[in-house]
Amino acid sequence: SFGVIADIQYADAEDGYDFGGCRRRYYRQSLNLLRDAVEAWATERPPLAFVLQLGDSIDGLNARSGEAEGALEQVLVVLGRLPVPVHHAWGNHEFYNFSRARLVHTGLNSRPAGAGPPAGDCQAYHFSPATRFRVVVLDAYDLSILGREPDSPRYRESLRLLQEKNPNDNLNSPAGLEEPRFVEFNGGFSQAQLDWFNEVLKFSDEHQEKVVVMGHLPIHPDASDRVCLAWNYEDALSVIHSHQCVVCFLAGHLHDGGYCLDSHGVHHLTLEGVIETPPESNAFGTIYVYEDKMILKGRGRISERVMHF
Repeated sequence: SFGVIADIQYADAEDGYDFGGCRRRYYRQSLNLLRDAVEAWATERPPLAFVLQLGDSIDGLNARSGEAEGALEQVLVVLGRLPVPVHHAWGNHEFYNFSRARLVHTGLNSRPAGAGPPAGDCQAYHFSPATRFRVVVLDAYDLSILGREPDSPRYRESLRLLQEKNPNDNLNSPAGLEEPRFVEFNGGFSQAQLDWFNEVLKFSDEHQEKVVVMGHLPIHPDASDRVCLAWNYEDALSVIHSHQCVVCFLAGHLHDGGYCLDSHGVHHLTLEGVIETPPESNAFGTIYVYEDKMILKGRGRISERVMHF
């Protein structure tokens, strides 16, 4: 079994609203909800094997108030009470607060030292917590203008792609776009990462493993709205669909959450965000893995779900 949580977006700030001005965000309260989740996970019997934190652990507000380091420290202290490893995806709010080069030296870098490919500063890696079961962590901002130096080749490549698809002056605006996912707060997967991903899944096919994949951005339109998808989500989907082993893709980013079972039998689960969860509720879950299914026991806004494979 393992824990799942997304979009904590903690900041020591009064409640606010989303960019549309209509969805309440509970910045300060999100840390209390994280504490509740950690306490609940700590009492699980048998104990959890690990926890997946699906990105946006602290809010971009912290960058403006100069509180990024302190806010991250508070989140990591709470997660540090868990007696099991926590695996982190990096989301857009991480990059509002820190450069990619800085994030590598924080507690959000859960990639094992000497993890091998993919090359460069891509954060993708995989691990096997049990026989014939593997978890792949993808870096959904490998292609992105967030968190990178403007003179770097990857930044220039990402900006070129973004501007081709989004003629708006404000690159965070999807207004009028045929493909509204091409906004600055999203990102994508480099070809090098996709090639590596394909090789990992080939290995898992050969060894008859079941694979769970996680990344901050959803990759299926039926488990997301059109604005929150990864830029090249079709490429990631086509890699997954060319193999037999993937049973589930876990994402955050869309605070409403989402779910679909795709045409290839892969479950796409987008978790509701802690940041938009009222103080009397919560948004986290525990997933129990069996030979032929996974059962999500959700808390608060996250509903229970049985995912057969």
